Formats: sequence, C-alpha cells, structure tokens
Amino acid sequence: MTTAILLVNLGTPEAPTPAALRRYLAEFLGDPRVVELPRLLWLPLLHGIILNTRPKKSAAKYAAIWTPEGSPLKLHTERQAKLLKGLLGERGRSDVTVDYAMRYGAPSVAAKLDALTAAGARGIPQRILVVPLYPQFAASTGASVFDAVAGWAKTRRDLPELAFVRDYHDHPGYLDALAASVREHWQAHGRPGEKDKLVLSFHGLPQRCVDLGDPYRDECQRTGQGLRERLGLSEKQCLVTFQSRFGPAKWLQPYTQSTLEKLGRAGTERIDILCPGFAADCVETLEEIALECKAAFLGAGGKSYHYIPCLNERPDWIAALADLCLSRP
Repeated sequence: MTTAILLVNLGTPEAPTPAALRRYLAEFLGDPRVVELPRLLWLPLLHGIILNTRPKKSAAKYAAIWTPEGSPLKLHTERQAKLLKGLLGERGRSDVTVDYAMRYGAPSVAAKLDALTAAGARGIPQRILVVPLYPQFAASTGASVFDAVAGWAKTRRDLPELAFVRDYHDHPGYLDALAASVREHWQAHGRPGEKDKLVLSFHGLPQRCVDLGDPYRDECQRTGQGLRERLGLSEKQCLVTFQSRFGPAKWLQPYTQSTLEKLGRAGTERIDILCPGFAADCVETLEEIALECKAAFLGAGGKSYHYIPCLNERPDWIAALADLCLSRP
C-alpha cells in the first residue's frame, strides 16, 4: 500500500499586516475547539470587538519576526516536509509522498488532501497518514486537526485509508533531540550554575479545558520529566511553565512571564529557556519568548537570558519524525 504523509502545523497569516491578521484570527478564534464559549456569546464579541482591535497589535508582533522569505513557521514546516521526504528516500521509502498543511490559513488541510487524493487517482496514495506537529495532545490542537480531516472527508465519496498520529510527547527520539539541543547550547554558552534555571515553556490552555478532561497538562509534565532525566536536572533546576495567556479566564499555571519576573527579583542571574511544545519557531517563540520574556526577566533584575531555538530542521528531529511515521502500521 502506497502512503502519503501530511504534516500539519497550526498556521500563519499571509503577511504581517492588520488585514492579513484579521483574516487569520477570524478563522483561528472562530474555531469552537479553540474558544469553547457559546457561539451566540462569542461570535459577536469576536467580530464586533476583537477583530477590530487585536489584528494591529498582532501584526506588529509578526512584523518583528518576519523574514524576507516569509513566515518562519511556514518556512520551517515546509523544510521539515522536504527533509522528511529525503530521509525516507534514503531509508528505502521513496514511494512515500510527504507534504504539509496549516490548520488555519494556507495551505489548508482540505486543499492538501484534495491534492494528495488527486495524485491518488494516478496511483498515489492509497493511504494518508496525518501528523499534527503538536507534541502534546489538546482538544484545541490535535483534535481540531482531526475535525478538519473529518470535515474534508464528509465532502468525499471515495476515501483513502486515513491514519492519524495523536501525539508524540514521550517519543524517545523527540526527547533525545530536545536534550541534544540543550547540550549543544551549553557547549556554546557554558553550563548554567546551580542557582540558574532551565525553563520549559509550553503554550497555555484555559484551566477549564483540563478540568473537563483535556490531557495536555499531564503530557507537558511527562515531556518535562523525560527531558530532565536526560539532562540530569532536578525539578528545582528545570521548571515547566505555560505561556500565551489570552483573555481574563484562569489558564494553566505557572505563567511563563510572571515566573521569569519572580526569578529575576529573587536573584536568579541566568535563564535558559526552551519551548518543547512547538515543532518550529514562530511568533510565540521568536517574539513572545525570545523578545518579550527576555525584557521582562532582565527588567526584573536578571543578568543573562538565552532562548534555545525549536527543533526546526535539526537532523536528529527529522530522524525522530521519520521513526514516528514509520512506526505507524
């Protein structure tokens, strides 16, 4: 059976402009998986207030990290797909097609599935493996990708066999690649002292989501534990925090920025920070963590702040991704 692999990341606006952000945020924040409020309450608020105020602020954040080639998230995801295709070919699986899509924005999941099944009419593929690039599962991320695939399937009469990777939060290759990235950072910048901290910042979720049964927080903690074991660090030396809080509701704690400020005021001189929940660098890592949180920590009295990039195109990560895909029956 011939196979296609579709990598799916969160998404990105087409440009760092208010108009492009308005289109992107309308799709993203309009997803019931992302904002679990009654539609009659949320949609008027979204379209009447948020989409008239937030796009300008968000556009400035994207402009700070935009590259001449475009969105960092899209560039990294596209390269990951190409590298995965090449590595699978080296492993004797040149029959496997690899492509990528975005859950919000372009290229959409439906458009890429249409393209893959059009190729299937000529013999490729009989099976599509959908791989959300979210290490830890959440209803607002992995389940939303499943919704997009299911929505596309409802429009089709003849379907390929569909398979779905739920998560990879404790996959050994993924954890090994994270640990290797930290060790390489230490080799370049020196190993931190006993009183310094390695902070693992994961994207946040409303506390209510976990209360309703979302496994996300537990999977983040298991990722943190696996990384601490590989690096020989204690929980005191390696902290798990949550970033990107939105709105007035209580979100998963401890919050990344307030934790960094507290550490700075308490005399912690150095912070190394990594975002294990992101497979590729994006606005949440390059702007929020590398810029905003750095300013917050240094402003609170900290002396040295180092952002460790996401796995991006690391060969050990691409190898782990290949192992993950090939392990699926």
